[in-house]
Amino acid sequence: MTFQNEYPPRPGLVAMLADQTAACAPAREALLAGGEIRLFGRAVPDWMVRGITFSRLQHARRIGLVTVGLDESVEILSRHRDVPLRTVLLDAPDRSWFFTLYFNATATELLACSAVKNQPPTRKPTRRPGP
Repeated sequence: MTFQNEYPPRPGLVAMLADQTAACAPAREALLAGGEIRLFGRAVPDWMVRGITFSRLQHARRIGLVTVGLDESVEILSRHRDVPLRTVLLDAPDRSWFFTLYFNATATELLACSAVKNQPPTRKPTRRPGP
């Protein structure tokens, strides 16, 4: 976790949530309604953020979770190679949706936004073939 002043304040964050992905408008609404923001303290390598986001997309598809902007976020993040990235998690006030906001290393530019609906999976998780 980090101090609030290292990230854009809530009004600045609202302004940054433009049309990067389809999840930005619902994230903006959740933020304005008082959604909970969870901040992380440091930028991490781009490959790590891309890998986690791609894995989240694959997992969501495999078990039938509803997502918004996750596929778009994977594509946008693939264009940001060799630069550290930061993430912010945002929970809708009713916890019906969980959002991930993807920033550049200085948190001055919002690159993408994705959302996953908080619901039971529609399909049973399948085991991946192991080594």
